[in-house]
Amino acid sequence: MWKICGQELSCGEKRQMLLKPGMEDYEIPATLICGQEPGKTLVVTAQIHAGEYNGTPAVVRAAKEIDPEKLKGNLLLMHCVNTSGFWQQHWRTLPEDDFNLNSDYPGRPDGTAGERLADWFVQEIFPKADFLLDLHGGSVNEILTPCLFFPKAEKVTEASLSAARALDVPYLIASEAAGGEYSYAANYHELPGLLLERGFGGFCREEWIAGHKRNIYLLLRHLDMYESDEPEVSFEPKVYERTVYLESERAGLWYPAVKENDPVAGGQLLGRLEDMFGNILQEFYAEGDGRVFYYTGGLSVKKGDSLIAYGLEEPQEAGKHT
Repeated sequence: MWKICGQELSCGEKRQMLLKPGMEDYEIPATLICGQEPGKTLVVTAQIHAGEYNGTPAVVRAAKEIDPEKLKGNLLLMHCVNTSGFWQQHWRTLPEDDFNLNSDYPGRPDGTAGERLADWFVQEIFPKADFLLDLHGGSVNEILTPCLFFPKAEKVTEASLSAARALDVPYLIASEAAGGEYSYAANYHELPGLLLERGFGGFCREEWIAGHKRNIYLLLRHLDMYESDEPEVSFEPKVYERTVYLESERAGLWYPAVKENDPVAGGQLLGRLEDMFGNILQEFYAEGDGRVFYYTGGLSVKKGDSLIAYGLEEPQEAGKHT
């Protein structure tokens, strides 16, 4: 027997339903699977950023395929968390209140829609899970190479990184963030987890869907929950302990000088910001040798907008050059 989200499932049962996360007028399509044998509880979430599509079809397909008779433990698959943003094509935050589920935790039970949704995760989901996998796909104007973030939280880093190494993602990024879904769970509930990025530009491509689904199965196998035919990972991923996140200090026209997955050398030009007359406002140079994880592909940027994130090959003091 498994009890979660007000539901009781018997061993070997699979249930499709619409979860109501503390709000009668808000629904999250989900599949709950109670395995035939005891084991861990894995929670998989897709589309907490509404315009990052690839996780949703990956979760939908895995949910249909997984046989509860062969599952050890319990599996909660949330097909699309930010449903209002999805249908309104709001791209990133919840349209009701502009709440960002990847940075604005923990929320509160009597707050706005996003605050109540975050609080529901804190109260109902995190305490009943053993591992959390959050699937992303790059923002509409964010071009990225497949990578994942693991929490740099003392009590869960080892378990999270061990799981990350079992996936077929080339770059593993240590994150000190503490306000997003998986990072809040790690830092304040000692729940290991990962945020996996694959895809970009608001597109939904078959190879990205397949990549996300493959990693769901690889993680299930790592957690000794489910066997699959997915081949073992054939490469050693690169772990980056230090990442530089460049942001614009003013509004302007952004011209990147690198692309996703490019290697960069110390002192190399990464991009420049110009005004409407072609005058250079700001230039950015690499602080050391590294690798580009993602960059903003659009022309218009505001003050504080993300421009580029790159990992450093050797630990150095992160920052930015102007």
